[in-house]
Amino acid sequence: MPTPRVLATQAAEATIDLLRDEHGPLMFHQSGGCCDGSSPMCFTKGEFRIGGNDVWLGQIHGCDFFMSTSQFEYWQHTQLTIDVTKGRGASFSLEIPLGVRFLIRSRLFTEEEAKDMTPVLNGEEYLETA
Repeated sequence: MPTPRVLATQAAEATIDLLRDEHGPLMFHQSGGCCDGSSPMCFTKGEFRIGGNDVWLGQIHGCDFFMSTSQFEYWQHTQLTIDVTKGRGASFSLEIPLGVRFLIRSRLFTEEEAKDMTPVLNGEEYLETA
């Protein structure tokens, strides 16, 4: 089984469950902008328009996870773990009204893991397969 590029903690999964119950299918995107733009943002699936400047990294708890291509250049050698913490972010992410925000923890892939990672798709390739 390929090494996943993105994972979620149990706390993040519990938050995703709450949000999915209220909003339906979800997706994540990390743009790498300033402030909260560098945090993973949760949207109703399809609410954020994916294109050729985005990369699909995989799924967390049944939700597609995307990142801007420019951010992927920096993060491609790391495994991302989506977690949740108390505190209000200043973004449009769906978890904000719950008084929590998603965040990323990362670690470098080992040499062994890097040999067999989940393949990525650019946004256009993803849309063709979706």
